[in-house]
Amino acid sequence: MRAQLDEEFRDFMHGRWPAMVRLAYALTGDQGHAEDVAQTAFARAYASWPKVRRTGNPEAYVRRIVINENLNRFRKHRVAERLTDTLPDSVAGALSGPLAGSLAAAGAVDATRQYDDRSALIAALQRLGPRQRAVIVLRYWLDLTEAEIAAALGCSVGTVKSQAARALATLRQSAELMDGELQ
Repeated sequence: MRAQLDEEFRDFMHGRWPAMVRLAYALTGDQGHAEDVAQTAFARAYASWPKVRRTGNPEAYVRRIVINENLNRFRKHRVAERLTDTLPDSVAGALSGPLAGSLAAAGAVDATRQYDDRSALIAALQRLGPRQRAVIVLRYWLDLTEAEIAAALGCSVGTVKSQAARALATLRQSAELMDGELQ
C-alpha cells in the first residue's frame, strides 16, 4: 500500500514541481530560495500525503504550503538580502570588447532585454510585502480567481481585493518598472 502511495506522490510531484518552483520564484525573487521553498513544501506534503490527497485538490494544498513556507522564511531569519543591478568586475570585463559586439550581432541583446525586464519586475515585486506579493503572483501569474486566492491565503475576498489594489498602486510607482518602461 505504501509503495502505491509513494508512486502516486512521485507522479504528482514530478508533474507539479515546475509550477511550484515558478510560484516560489515569483514570491522569493531568487532561484535557489525558490527551489528550497518548493522542496520543503513537497517534503511536508509527502509526510502527510494520505491527508493531502483526501482534500480533493492536492495542488492547492501544496500551493498553500509554498506560500506559507515563503512567509516562514521571513519569520525565522529576518535577514535582508540586497540584490544589485551591477555585475562583478570580472564578469563586466568579460562582456566588453569584441565579445559584446558578436553577442549583439547574434541577437543576444534581445534575450538580455527580456532578462532585464524580468529582473526589473522581480525587483519591483520584492519591494512589496509578502502578502501583497503573494496576491499579485497568484492573480496575475497563476491566473487564480479572487476566491481561490482568498482560500489559498486564508483571508477574505475583500482583503485580496484591497491588497491587490495597494500592490498595483505601489508597482505603478516603482522606479524599476518605470526605468524598464514595463508599464
